[in-house]
Formats: sequence, structure tokens, C-alpha cells
Amino acid sequence: MPVMTEPKLIAGNANQPLAASIARRMSMHRGMNVGLCDARVERFNDQEIFVEVFENVRGEDMYIIQPTSNPANDNLMELLIMVDALKRSSAARITAVIPYFGYARQDRRAKARTPISAKLVANLLTEAGVDRVLTMDLHAAQIQGFFDIPVDNLYAAPVFALDVQHHFRGRMDDLMVVSPDVGGVARARELAARIGAPLSIVDKRREKAGEIAEMKVIGDVAGKACIIVDDICDTAGTLVKAAQVLTDQGATEVHAYITHGVLSGPAVERISTSVMKSLVITDSIQPTGAVKAAPNIRIVPTAPMFTQAILNIWNGTSVSSLFETDTLLPIYEGLYST
Repeated sequence: MPVMTEPKLIAGNANQPLAASIARRMSMHRGMNVGLCDARVERFNDQEIFVEVFENVRGEDMYIIQPTSNPANDNLMELLIMVDALKRSSAARITAVIPYFGYARQDRRAKARTPISAKLVANLLTEAGVDRVLTMDLHAAQIQGFFDIPVDNLYAAPVFALDVQHHFRGRMDDLMVVSPDVGGVARARELAARIGAPLSIVDKRREKAGEIAEMKVIGDVAGKACIIVDDICDTAGTLVKAAQVLTDQGATEVHAYITHGVLSGPAVERISTSVMKSLVITDSIQPTGAVKAAPNIRIVPTAPMFTQAILNIWNGTSVSSLFETDTLLPIYEGLYST
């Protein structure tokens, strides 16, 4: 592939503040004004999506910034139509930057006669003309194998490690990292290793779907400041109950670090009235006004990480270097002091 002059950014409607932040960060890196490509993504009266790009993109290295968050179907369709518009306009390469990959929770057939929707979405993106996918904290790592194109899966853990080290300075020995279920142990163990903290697990048992019958804590959390780690928080029912169980078991305080704050339905109210001292999420999904107003919810920016990843893809350098906390420290130096 020939060397292209500059990476070119375009955004859908799913998370325009994040796209604008990435453009600003890239302007700082490149020493020139890097704006979002002039385009419109609109809907007809029947909600049919229409995309028009007002700039020449022939031969360009295009990056579409569009999480497929709520409304997932609309945002996914926007992404697919934008890809088609760029493909038909002779873009040289199209990278779908999907900070939150919707349908990732449907990554296997847990019951008979059910779909594997994550694979279907992967097929749709590939057939539409996407050449590469850049995302963060896929719900299941094996989803990368659903694609026949390169997938770069970034991790929030290095940034969360910086945040923990900054906000719990002088108290690191009191911390205990907690996985809210057995399936998330690997994710929690990774953060625990980064900050040098012990690991505990909340084992939950369900009698029927959507209802938790029992929770048990594996590990001694008495006298510890517990940090629950997970990738997605949807209605926050499990999270809030886990925080209460940890408190009942003697934890001095409970915090949570969740990558994708879906926070649907009663989630914000549950968190605001829970025993949790803080919930830290990223801006991979555009936060609502209620999320921003919640006194115990804090948002960590992902624009520095995604900007560097886009630049590394564009100039052919390592993306996996961003998996290390030490690599991200200079990128986040304005947010976290050493």
C-alpha cells in the first residue's frame, strides 16, 4: 500500500464529543489542524439513513469513529453506510474505530436455536468494505477471530492502573481487586498485577436468567478498599449487589472500574444510591446528562489512547505498545502526575 499523506477522520452521530477530542489530540501530535471530515449523516422522515461526504477522499487513509452503542442498530447501520460511501469514493483504506463494539455479548450459542450476533456483525463490517477494526476491551477476546481482517483490541487496564495509582497514592497496600464473576477473573487479574494488589472473586449463582439468587466472596476482603473491575456495566444490578456483599464482608470502601458504561434503565439511580464510593468509566460510550451529574461516577478519557493508536496504525508502528502503562503515562501526563 502506498504511503498516504495524513490520516483522515470522519465521525458518525454515536459519540461526536469523543471524535472531536481525537481530532484535537491529533492536531497537537501532527502540528497542524486535523479536523473531522466534512460530511453529513442524516435521516429521512422514515428514519432511513443518508450519508454524504463533502471532501475528496480518493486514495485517503480513512478512520471512521463510531461506537455501536445505544441505539445499537441505528449506530451500526450508520457505520455500515459510511463505510459504503467511502468505499465507493475510492478511499485507499478504511479503518472502523469502534470504541464500544455492540453485540459483543452475543459471542457464542449458550442455548439451542440462538444466534452468534457478534460474528454476524463482523461479517457485515467486512463485507461492507472495512479493512481494519480498532476497538477497546471486547467482551470476549475470541471475537477478534470472527474477522478475516486485522483487529486491534486496546485495553483500558493500563489507563485504569494510572488512575488507581494517582487516586489511591499512599494507600496502595490497602487495595483489593475484585472480579464480579468467575468469567471476569482474567481481566481483574491483569489490573491486580499492574498495581500489585491481591485478587478476590464474587461468585454468583442464578436460579433463572436476570435474577441472582446468591453471591459469595472468595477471598478475605475485610479491612480492604475493594476495586471491582469489569468491561460492561448495563443496568448495574450485579455491580451494586456485589458492592453491598463486599461491604457486608468487611470491606472499608468499594470502588468500580468499568470500561463501557452502558448504564441503561435504572443504572444511574442504582449507582447513586449504592454503597459504592465511586464508579469510573471511560467515554467509549457518550455519557448522558444523568451520568455526568451523578456524584459518584467519574469519566476517564480515551481520546489520548485512540489518537496514538490511529497514528501508530497510520505510520506502521506497534499498537501493542499501548498495552503498557509506562507507554501511556506520557500520553496521559496532563491527567496523571507521577
